Amino acid sequence: MNSSSVEISSMLPNQSSESCSAETVVENIVFGGLYIVVFLLALTGNGLALWIFSRQHGTTSPSNVFLLHLAIADLSYVAILPLRAAYHLTGGHWPFGEVPCRVVGFLFYVNMYASIYFLACVAGDRYLAVVHAVRSLKIRQSRYAHTVSLLLWILVTVSMAPLLATRQTIQKDNLTVCLQLYREKTSHRALVSIAVAFTPPFLVTLVCYLLIVHSLRQGIRLETGLKSKALRTIGLVLLIYLVCFLPYHVSRVIYIVVHGHPGVSCQTKRALMLGNRLTSSLTCLNGALDPLVYLFGAEKFRDVFWQMLCGKKAGCSGAASGEAKTTHESSLSAKSEF
Repeated sequence: MNSSSVEISSMLPNQSSESCSAETVVENIVFGGLYIVVFLLALTGNGLALWIFSRQHGTTSPSNVFLLHLAIADLSYVAILPLRAAYHLTGGHWPFGEVPCRVVGFLFYVNMYASIYFLACVAGDRYLAVVHAVRSLKIRQSRYAHTVSLLLWILVTVSMAPLLATRQTIQKDNLTVCLQLYREKTSHRALVSIAVAFTPPFLVTLVCYLLIVHSLRQGIRLETGLKSKALRTIGLVLLIYLVCFLPYHVSRVIYIVVHGHPGVSCQTKRALMLGNRLTSSLTCLNGALDPLVYLFGAEKFRDVFWQMLCGKKAGCSGAASGEAKTTHESSLSAKSEF
């Protein structure tokens, strides 16, 4: 899964290569501002989600367990966004030293792939709950979800651990460059890593949600409101993939294949580097969008959110209680996961 292990010897570009890939002032301002905005949104949403999920007592659904770990993954990435913002707002200079550079790269990939796999786990659990409601009751238990989550954390952490042991900074024109921010290696072996890390969970998520949509359209017994909620949740998760994860991996494949090819013009290299920076920045948006998944897909989070948002307003609380009542009545079936 480690698509970003850096070969320092291959990352010492000549002057012309550096001029082709240098960030402009406008790019640095836009990217720096984006990271600050996402930091504020993601910290608030995921912090609230972690607080709500951690305070749940008694039996909880596997989906909520996976969403809890998704919030932890998002917060681990949110912590490094101010550092990435500082890099851009100081004109492409990394003032924090070698170790923070390694940690930033490590947390970037741990968060991204942990998020991808936990979203796939949520999709698998929702598929079992909707399509195989009765037969899946024995395996859809929170203790199994915690075990799967632990194994995923171990897998992702071990896969990305080499980033912590490899030098990641170089000096260029009195500036310190953190290679892990956008200048990963272009070895073709990285293509295999990308395919192994991204393709399986993406296909699992896509297939599970397509099967759920097919079941809903086939007339599965589910209230109209819950069907709409299910479709909104599915659409939101697929949107996260399409906006946050798919562009980055497509861009990385194109970058690896084309960038090192002899005869590539400076203009092409600049476009490739800009695409790499842009799609890399888009991956952080999943931290701001994931709280919407909690809002649509987790009843406890939704109830507490509306209580905090509406306070004691009668109309709002009435609507929230009505939704809670409908969800409670539907919870007699495993299909009420939505």
